[in-house]
Amino acid sequence: MIGEIDEALRALVKASEGIAADIDIALDAPTTDWAARRNAPTVDLFLYDIREDVRRREFGFIERRDEHGIVVSREPAPRYFKLSYLVTAWTQRPDDEHRLLDALLRCFLRFDAIPDAFVVDTLAETGLPCSITIAQPPPEDRAFADVWSSLGGELKPSLDVVVTAPLTRAISYSVGPPVTAGVGASFEAIGFGSEDARFEPAPDAD
Repeated sequence: MIGEIDEALRALVKASEGIAADIDIALDAPTTDWAARRNAPTVDLFLYDIREDVRRREFGFIERRDEHGIVVSREPAPRYFKLSYLVTAWTQRPDDEHRLLDALLRCFLRFDAIPDAFVVDTLAETGLPCSITIAQPPPEDRAFADVWSSLGGELKPSLDVVVTAPLTRAISYSVGPPVTAGVGASFEAIGFGSEDARFEPAPDAD
């Protein structure tokens, strides 16, 4: 799942208007040492946080049906995970970085979810969309300044892009074959009228 989302975000950035086709797109942590080695304009998509969206956790099962509409298996409902990316622009001049950030903001604002063309492999297993949010307030237990401090770098303008993706649990329960016959019942009188079941009066006490 994570690798497919990485590639989907790369493809969205490369196809975006206002971003040069030859610009470098990296997934590295933007540390001080990494920044010092940059010698070309770069967009960095750094995945810095993965956590479950517990508000969307569902219980129960999802039914899988064949081409005839018959249930063939049941699977637990998927879990949703939020992948948070720190998106930064790296050029020689701050104003160029701001223009690049503007193009990135417009790029991600175009989509409420990852386009179907990029939903492949494990992302496509559930058939559910992978939503995209951008520049939302961070959770209460995390601040962007803390992220930059942990990276050892100086605070820099950035965009927070969060992709919420459903993930199957790779558990499937097969179901029995469908019932094709109606309910029926049969009654058979056993013993009534036969010699074995003939009523014999009790012997006289005398």
